Amino acid sequence: MSSPTPTPSSSGPALPPKPKRRAPVAAIAVAVVLVLALVAGGVWLLLGRSGDGGEATAASGQATSQGFKPNVKIGVADNALPYWKTYTELAKSKLGVTVELVNFSDYSLPNPALKQGEIDLNQFQHIQYLANYNVTAGDDLQPIGATAIYPLPLYSTSVKDVASLPADAVVVIPNDAINQARALLLLQQAGLVQLKDGGTAFSDLEDVTSAKVKITPVAADQTARALQSGSAVAAVVNVNYAVKAGLTDSQVIAKDDPASPSAAPYVNVFAARAADKDDKTYLALAQLWHDPAVQKAFAPDYPSAVIVDKAAAELQADLAKVEQDAKAAKAAG
Repeated sequence: MSSPTPTPSSSGPALPPKPKRRAPVAAIAVAVVLVLALVAGGVWLLLGRSGDGGEATAASGQATSQGFKPNVKIGVADNALPYWKTYTELAKSKLGVTVELVNFSDYSLPNPALKQGEIDLNQFQHIQYLANYNVTAGDDLQPIGATAIYPLPLYSTSVKDVASLPADAVVVIPNDAINQARALLLLQQAGLVQLKDGGTAFSDLEDVTSAKVKITPVAADQTARALQSGSAVAAVVNVNYAVKAGLTDSQVIAKDDPASPSAAPYVNVFAARAADKDDKTYLALAQLWHDPAVQKAFAPDYPSAVIVDKAAAELQADLAKVEQDAKAAKAAG
């Protein structure tokens, strides 16, 4: 809020008398004093401005000295969570890189934004999602660092383990292609179904060769409701919907194994454009996610996450295999 404009006062100090004209030397002296004052003020202003940007200049200099880019934009879907604050602070203090997080609420947007150069990296997806995007969009984005796997649980509110499921019990699973395939692989791991040729990250109900339960696909956001209403004995529920529904770990009767080869497509990753997959700055930023300080801040928000640290080359090999499966599924469909 601005201060009111001062008004003149008749009781204020009187103006000094107008000086008499004196010899030119006096005028020159006054001029010199004014010039010196202006120069000094300018120097002070410049120094003040330099001080305000001192930290940014130092960080930029640190990045340059290590061969890193000074500024990087990363697309994410959860920038409000505390671990990102820790991450960006470490990027500046350890690497000298200023990271700008660009948040996306729509998962369909971060990959096109990366392709078009609006961001430099993104971190929101697992390998299967990336493979499906590349095949569908004709793109070639590449994973350059792993973060975690979020195990997919099978919940029940009426039985304590898979062996206690009654014959032909209704088990609901998500009906979207990506989550459905993973749910089927989970049910196979639990011994409830068999999939043709062992299944892939793009299996669907037509690949089920035998089943001990009745599989019913529903919208992903309705799986928890089907379980809690009693219309299903068990349900594969994505973690975010399980949390909203108040489902607990004690109600999990099975979950996929992060150490299983079939879990490789579900490793979440940092992704870059193919031309940047060996970029020193981007690789360092992907690895920084595993810093103990970041992990300490990350754990409270994702207690079920299983941290995965794979080399970029291994992740890229995993992507190539999943892309083959995606192409085969697309051709068959």
